[in-house]
Amino acid sequence: MTDVATRRARLSRKANLAWRAPCLALFANLVAIAPCASETLPEALVKAYQTNPQLNAERARQRGTDENVPQALAGYRPQIVASLSAGLQAVRNLLPDNTVQSATLRPWTIGLTVNQVLYNGNKTANSVRVAEFQVKSGREALRNAGQGVLLDAVTAYMNVLAGQALVEAQRANVAVLREIQATTKRRLEAGDVTPTDTAQAEARVSRGLADLNAAEVAFAIAKETYAQVIGEAPSQLAAASTVDNLSPNGLAAVKQTASHEHPAILGAAYDVDVAQTTIKVAESGLLPSVSVQASASRAVQTDQTLTTTTTDQASVIGQLNVPIYDGGTAASQTRQAKEMASQSRMVLEQVRNQTRTAVVSAWVSNEGTKVALSAAEAEVHAANIALQGVRREAAGGQRTTIDVLNAQQDLTNARSRLIQSQRDRVIASYTLLSAVGRLDVQILKLNTPDYLPEVHYHQVRDAWHGLRTPSGQ
Repeated sequence: MTDVATRRARLSRKANLAWRAPCLALFANLVAIAPCASETLPEALVKAYQTNPQLNAERARQRGTDENVPQALAGYRPQIVASLSAGLQAVRNLLPDNTVQSATLRPWTIGLTVNQVLYNGNKTANSVRVAEFQVKSGREALRNAGQGVLLDAVTAYMNVLAGQALVEAQRANVAVLREIQATTKRRLEAGDVTPTDTAQAEARVSRGLADLNAAEVAFAIAKETYAQVIGEAPSQLAAASTVDNLSPNGLAAVKQTASHEHPAILGAAYDVDVAQTTIKVAESGLLPSVSVQASASRAVQTDQTLTTTTTDQASVIGQLNVPIYDGGTAASQTRQAKEMASQSRMVLEQVRNQTRTAVVSAWVSNEGTKVALSAAEAEVHAANIALQGVRREAAGGQRTTIDVLNAQQDLTNARSRLIQSQRDRVIASYTLLSAVGRLDVQILKLNTPDYLPEVHYHQVRDAWHGLRTPSGQ
């Protein structure tokens, strides 16, 4: 073997080892969990579930919705009002004998009034039903928001994991390209290649640096998004697996499950109940109402010229109000409520169609990522073999520098597509679970207490008084 051939073979082996070492380490991180302490995807989901401000805001909104029920129940309870009036009264009287009599009086009155509605056209009962349906609808909206936050957390996690892998892949690519560039310069000095080969190697190094910069920018953005969703900056992340086993088997089963379990559909159905019951609330304005009022009072006068200085009163009065004509307000409110009920039914049908479309899209995408991942793995395997073959042929003088550079670029692109396919594969499985309506803490078996909106509801439902919330806020 000549000195030139020996040099070529040695440089080819160096370039091959320079490429393979970082790439093997890279994909070891993608496929297997690192032996050091790493944060797993379930752990990141727990942090997002506990601290995400969007989800906590939805929980606060739901706690506010819970208060609609005690407000409606207040219609069953008596209204008690205490009153107290006191003041100074200056009096100046001119008597028949032209004498003037003046005095400063201090009258005061204290009273207590109790109002109790006995019948108001079932307005209170229907208002309570409306409030309870609103609470149920709000719970489904909260569950749907929780699904969105968990899916955002999965996406943020996988973006960071893929971004880090892409940066490492591009760094390894730049290292190999620089090795090829150095080898080409030495071969140029030896008269084995032309300046064109050197320029081609230099151009590929510049492209590799540009690709590395783009990967680093995307990685930095992914880390900031992760901190926004999860609540803290990412550290060492472990590889994540799919959740296909948690979704129903088959497209028909997926669509069937989503139609019965998806929170958007269930929430829209409760909104229909709210609208239907609101019609009865509006109709109560056309019905008579019966109430009773009990009152007791004491009035004290300090005018000594009066024969009575203290007056005590007590009364119980029943009142019947029968609406005859209110200018058309109640009739208009009833017609309006009926139109709103019609709208809510149309919205329910629209949500069903949107959910069905989302389920089919998620199913097809999930199945497609399986094919894409297999193809990407096969592409990487073939591209790696092709690169090794081109290098051997280049070492034997049968291939040019541009052939090696092209094969190197093909392998880099294949590895990048494999990283993206692994990312898409995990996200697609979670997206399908979300489309079905099962992306929650219990299904995922996350190590965190589940937020139960029913607890706050029962704490405030029958509260007759008090300004402090159960959380102390």
